[in-house]
Amino acid sequence: MAHSDLIVEVFKVLRKKFFTPDFTPNPYNLRDKRNTQDDPLDEHICNIIMSELKGADCVKASGPLITPDLVLFRPKLCIGVPNTKLRNDLTRIVGIEVKKLQRTGTSIVARASGLDYNTTPPCGTIRVFDIENNPVNIRGFYLFVCQEPIDPTKNIYQLTAMVLCDGDVLNQDFDLYLSAVGQRKKKIQLGSYENGADRTRPMFIFANPLGVTELAHSVTLVHPSPDLDKGLGLVYRLTRSSKKIKRLFYCYRIQTDIPKHHLITDLKNPFPTPSRVTETQSRGKFRLPIKLS
Repeated sequence: MAHSDLIVEVFKVLRKKFFTPDFTPNPYNLRDKRNTQDDPLDEHICNIIMSELKGADCVKASGPLITPDLVLFRPKLCIGVPNTKLRNDLTRIVGIEVKKLQRTGTSIVARASGLDYNTTPPCGTIRVFDIENNPVNIRGFYLFVCQEPIDPTKNIYQLTAMVLCDGDVLNQDFDLYLSAVGQRKKKIQLGSYENGADRTRPMFIFANPLGVTELAHSVTLVHPSPDLDKGLGLVYRLTRSSKKIKRLFYCYRIQTDIPKHHLITDLKNPFPTPSRVTETQSRGKFRLPIKLS
């Protein structure tokens, strides 16, 4: 029996749940946040997947600062299967990291030119652990959503755009990923009394697909396969390239979201990228309103 691509199934479920057939946003309610790191949207998405997608489990991260946010898998297709087979099989297991943004006053999505990824760089291959703490490398996807408040006093929101994106579109350097998620050494015994510490936590900035004009007001799946099922239609071919590598990805939407005479076009390195310098900015200066010396 052939099994379907889990990412394709999730994409269809979320498109149907968060939007009407004519692409009007469906309002939804979130529970209150329990702490600053808590994100009720992750839980809401996991519950949707569990209720709508039969034959697969969706597990949410057990606490804050754990990536990915969600892992979707078919238990019977994963148990006893070697890691080498799980690593690239989207019918068996996949991780999803949720990235939530809002629009600015100009309707542009915030952090369009580059998004913070905290201590973990994005990657198309990510590492999770089984119940016996054995590492398992699986494919990683990233769900970018633009969430807008309708009535924040009642925790009612809507989505105005969504991109479910292959992590390889953002970065496919697994060694870089492992260098960040592995064990690092802190600097300790700092300061006058030697009780300070520097956690040396890295901060990463990588691309934001919702910063691409063609993706900023739609629901799009960015996938490595050029031939997905008939419920989806190809809208763009997306190329990512550098001096070292060139990769081609495919942007899909459900058929009813595609204009009748839409022409498939090429998006070549479409992500906005500001100029970068190696030096970091110094801390802001506190300026007094008087001259002292």
